[in-house]
Amino acid sequence: MSSSAGISAFDKTVMGFLGYKGISMKQSKFLLMLLSLLFSYPVFALRCGNLLVDLGNYKQIVINKCGDPESIDTHIERRGLNNSAGLSQYYGNGSFPSSGAAINYGQQGYIEIDVVVEEWLYNFGHNRFQQLLRFENGKLVEIRELGYGH
Repeated sequence: MSSSAGISAFDKTVMGFLGYKGISMKQSKFLLMLLSLLFSYPVFALRCGNLLVDLGNYKQIVINKCGDPESIDTHIERRGLNNSAGLSQYYGNGSFPSSGAAINYGQQGYIEIDVVVEEWLYNFGHNRFQQLLRFENGKLVEIRELGYGH
C-alpha cells in the first residue's frame, strides 16, 4: 500500500506545488490559504508615504495625507430609494411626535436623491500603480487600482 493512500487530489497538488517535504499537510494548506488571501484581497486602503488612507475618510484627510490629486472629475448621480416610513425611523427612542409633525407610519414612497461624486486620480510615478479614489458626498467609498503611472 502506498503512503499516499487517503490523500486527496487537492492535497497532492498542494504538496507538489509547495514542494516542501518538511512541512506538514496542515501547514501547507494554511500557507496556501494565507497566500491566496494575500493576493486576492481587494484594495481597501491606500498608502501615501508612511500614512494610510482608509475608506470612510473625508476629502480633507486624504489631501492632508496624499497631497493634491493629479486630476478630479466631478458629477452628480441621481439615485432612487424606496422609503418605507415607520415610526421607529422618525422617533427611534419611542417618543411621540411633537405637535405639527407629519406621521407617515406604514406608508411607502419612492424618493430620488442627488449624490455628489468626485473621482480623484493619484499618479505615483512609473514604479507604482495609479489609484482612483471615489468620493460620494465628500466621503471616500472606493479605491481602485489602475495601471502603472507615468
